[in-house]
Amino acid sequence: MGNDYQEDYDLIKKHNEELVRKLRESLVRETKIKEELYRALERAKVAEDGEEMLCSQLGELEAESVDQARDFQARMIALMDQLSQAQKLLQGHSITMH
Repeated sequence: MGNDYQEDYDLIKKHNEELVRKLRESLVRETKIKEELYRALERAKVAEDGEEMLCSQLGELEAESVDQARDFQARMIALMDQLSQAQKLLQGHSITMH
């Protein structure tokens, strides 16, 4: 009967050792997954910061391009007015432009 207890004890001990080994492996995997998750979160944060910076720069460029377009339009209107005045002066002197 003592032999049966020893066999049961050895079997339980072996099973317990296997469970402890699996637990350690699981903890190692969990640690690796946590590290990967942390790195992924850091990459996402960097990407988000970059996106915010790009959006800000894009907004500034859009505002600048609108200002440039307005300046260009004003310059074109001024040039058209000058051309119109020049044509009127030339017509007054009977000179035509083609």
